[in-house]
This record gives sequence, C-alpha cells and structure tokens, in this order.
Amino acid sequence: MGCGKGEIVNILNKMGFEYITLSMMVREEARKRGVPEEREHLMEVGNSMRKAEGAGVLALRAAEKIKSSGHDKWVVDGIRNPAEIDELKKENDVYIFGVHTDKDILVNRILSRNRESDAKEKSEILRKIEREWGKDEPEDGQQVGKCMQKVDFTITNEGALEDLQKNFMDYYNKIKK
Repeated sequence: MGCGKGEIVNILNKMGFEYITLSMMVREEARKRGVPEEREHLMEVGNSMRKAEGAGVLALRAAEKIKSSGHDKWVVDGIRNPAEIDELKKENDVYIFGVHTDKDILVNRILSRNRESDAKEKSEILRKIEREWGKDEPEDGQQVGKCMQKVDFTITNEGALEDLQKNFMDYYNKIKK
C-alpha cells in the first residue's frame, strides 16, 4: 500500500506484460459471497479463502487464469502470503521482487494521494500497514513481512519516481540476460 508497485506494473505493461493482481481473485470471491468490496472486508475474504483452501489459493487461481490466457508475459501484483510465492515459483522463469518504503513515507504518500478507499488518519494507515505485514494475523493471513524475506530482489522506493523506474529497469535488465 503506497510503496510504488503500481508504478512498476505500469512499466511492465508498456513492455507488453499482462497484469493480474491477487486481489482480483479476492474481489471475484467477495462478489460471489455478496460481501462489500471495501479493503477491510476484502482482507477478511482473502484470509477466509486461504484458511479454507490453503494459503496459496490466490496464487493458484491467478496461475490458472495465466495458463489459460495464452499470453506468456505476466506481472502478478498483491502477494500477501509466502505460500503465494511458493505457488508462483513452481512455474519456470518466475522472479519475485519486493518494493520497500519507510512507513513514514508510506503514510505521507497515502495521505497525499487522497484515494477515497484510503484511511485518512495516520494511526489508521499505520494499523493497516502493520496488519498487512502480519501483526495479529494468522499464518495463512496477511504476511507481507515474511513475503519480503522470500523475494529475489528488493527495490527501495523512497525517492523520486525516476529513481524507482531506474532501479527497477536495472534489475529487469539483469534477469533478462
């Protein structure tokens, strides 16, 4: 939330990558259940899906959509549990990278982007960030902190957009070889 992963998705889209986010799998399930598509409700739906079908269920569902698409270049966004990384890594040529940003910078970005769905108070934003990182979450819940320990590469995004773009392209060009 607010780290800049969407900016990297934009770069990859321009390079011909298709885009899927694991939250799309959660949104589909929320619609089936008649649950409002608000962040807190979606987190609960995602957690219940992981509990019922295994912690990697969202990645499995995304992988099914990817395989049936016929397209070979994809970017998967919204990984929140290490089992999702494990599922995605079962395929060939999968690279997982994380984007890290200091919490104070995240808070300022979230407040300044002024999205209707975002919290408006610093304390509430910090609570949501901590939950995503695994605070008070079950093993099959939100565990971004543990995910960051399993990535192939971490990009720190605490500066200008151009810095993020350059850092990502440096990484991309290394793996493309």
